[in-house]
Amino acid sequence: MHDIVNLEAAGVVGVFVASTEFVDAAVAQAAALGADPAAVFVPHPIQDRTDDELRALADDAVDAILAAVTG
Repeated sequence: MHDIVNLEAAGVVGVFVASTEFVDAAVAQAAALGADPAAVFVPHPIQDRTDDELRALADDAVDAILAAVTG
């Protein structure tokens, strides 16, 4: 969260991407930092997924990520 907040403060457009396990933590951290970064959450867990499953997650999320960056 600090990274995306720092990037946005420097004028870099970005989006925070994390798994759904971290929604509450991301909301709390953003509030603590006084920030409201664009965020996209993908299904949890990540670590045990195969390469093909990770590609599918990325494919499913890419439109939301692009919309967050360009919106």
